[in-house]
Amino acid sequence: MKTNETNKNILMNGDRIKLLGKMIEVGQVAPDFSLTDSTLNDVRLSDFKNKIVIISVFPSIDTPVCAMQNRMFNKRATELNDNIVILGVSKDLPFALSRFCGAEGIDNVNMLSDYKSNDFGMKYGFLIEGLQLLSRGIVVINKNGIVCYVEYAPEVTKEPNYDKVLDLVSALVTE
Repeated sequence: MKTNETNKNILMNGDRIKLLGKMIEVGQVAPDFSLTDSTLNDVRLSDFKNKIVIISVFPSIDTPVCAMQNRMFNKRATELNDNIVILGVSKDLPFALSRFCGAEGIDNVNMLSDYKSNDFGMKYGFLIEGLQLLSRGIVVINKNGIVCYVEYAPEVTKEPNYDKVLDLVSALVTE
């Protein structure tokens, strides 16, 4: 796997990490990808055509910050328009994601796994070299399939900027 040459200074517990793949950029057409849902079916980005898509990327649902990120998006999703979909993406097994959602009442975030092929991690530049986990971040794709926001969390152990993302998404709804 090729190391991403455009890595920002991304840290995990204060130590620099390398991301594999190509980091996605604002203005790009969002590459399609295939992930696995809780029923082990493939789900593609193209399944959400003509929707605004928030991709909430996290390393592991079994950590407090990742759990909080998904709880927060689940809660805030109730304030969103029906033309907006939230995808929670990690390399956790679909069974672990399903268990977490059942226990936490998460029903507004589509939890998807990149465990089989690293398709998302490599196409969007979130795969952490050596750990085979995804780094934390957010990608927002408008209804025309164009990336309009990207956040690679500078410290993987810290939450993303929810308000900035949701303000942007609110503006996209009115376009």
